[in-house]
Amino acid sequence: MKALVLTKNGFPMKHATAPQIPDGLHYRARRERLLQTVRKTYGGGLVLMPTAPEMFRSRDTLLSYRPESYFYYLSGFPELEAVLALSCDSAGETRHLLFCREKNLERETWDGYRFGPEAARETFSFDEVFPISALTEQWPTLAMNQPALLTPLGLYPDWDSAVTRRMGVLRAQARSGNTPPACIVDVRDLLDPMRMFKDEQEIALMRHAASITAQAHVRAMRFARPGHFEYQIEAELQHEFLMHGAQAAYSPVVASAENTCILHYTNNRRQINTGELLLIDSGCEYQSYAADITRTFPVGCRFSAAQKDIYELVLAAQRACFDALKPGAPFHAFHDAAERVLAQGMIDLKLIEGSLDAALETGSFKRFYMHRAGHWLGLDVHDAGHYRRGEHGEAPTLLEPGMVLTVEPGCYIRADEDVPAAFHNIGIRIEDDVLITKDGIDILTDDAPKSVAEVEALCAE
Repeated sequence: MKALVLTKNGFPMKHATAPQIPDGLHYRARRERLLQTVRKTYGGGLVLMPTAPEMFRSRDTLLSYRPESYFYYLSGFPELEAVLALSCDSAGETRHLLFCREKNLERETWDGYRFGPEAARETFSFDEVFPISALTEQWPTLAMNQPALLTPLGLYPDWDSAVTRRMGVLRAQARSGNTPPACIVDVRDLLDPMRMFKDEQEIALMRHAASITAQAHVRAMRFARPGHFEYQIEAELQHEFLMHGAQAAYSPVVASAENTCILHYTNNRRQINTGELLLIDSGCEYQSYAADITRTFPVGCRFSAAQKDIYELVLAAQRACFDALKPGAPFHAFHDAAERVLAQGMIDLKLIEGSLDAALETGSFKRFYMHRAGHWLGLDVHDAGHYRRGEHGEAPTLLEPGMVLTVEPGCYIRADEDVPAAFHNIGIRIEDDVLITKDGIDILTDDAPKSVAEVEALCAE
């Protein structure tokens, strides 16, 4: 479905209805899939998954809370101080438990609504829900005689310490005839392959996030004028996100002039002058799912000849990436396609010397293009999943329907003495979010204009 209604001058103006949020049974089905994998792999086991702790911004001021992505993927539960406990035996019998905060009307007056155990059980489809304080007492009963304990390792130091202490207690109790888990496994190794494939609900949420983000980039192009500061453009992006119930998925890059050549620039304090390029890398997060779009455009005028040359080169590299994306293709094929187009373009524009084969072999083009062409996208901006497969990573991951990734070639030319002056401080990146389908690809962010004609028309409004 199209998420935006096209109106003024053919550019998106109005946002569509938000998709339905998955219900508790949807998350329960994911948990069952995980547990069946645990049974097949280890003959049964206990999964313990904590959510993220609160983080202080300064003194007694907290950062806005977001649940840990793996925890949220399995539960949909949005609150802090919670732990999932999932178990299965060799016969396939499963239990879905949650430990969470109790209802507390006094604290809810200060901090807001809490589900509490009873509402959490009904809403998120758990067999039983206990107060978080009961976890320590129930730990031995849950873990004893399980073939394996599966939990995230190295994620939170306090959690690692708690697991180590509790396993020590279990081993001390082994004389009573009970057996502690024989191994501790990082559960994310089983969850990563699951998260790489987005279901219909996830795709709907990501499409919506892409739609909101596309509208934010259109807003920014219309708003940006000489004399504005980068942070004022950032404010327009944030406005669009918040107006649609979303928030920034990451610190936005709003980079002008020489800042366009800084890949992770987030200071966003510079004042913008006529004729300078503005590179915006910004995406919203909607119901915990991220979008990731980059657009680059001139402020106050049309592209200069040199700016247009580099822009068209990056756009051609992105089209080559799209051509390389299809089911069965190695993940890195689209990156290789981007490198070939960009390297040849740099030779043609006399930014580098020699043949295409020599440029690719020596990597001389990497002076102006130093990053990969994309990454997985989902609950995290750089989402779960491996880019190579095999016991030793000897083979690339092959693309399959349901995978979502970004496609973001770029070219970044600093004002160095050996570079023609016309190309100084031209940094251009064009990024879209792509779903692999059985027939090819679906560009989720296609509503964000990017042709030279579209971009110049928007900037002139």
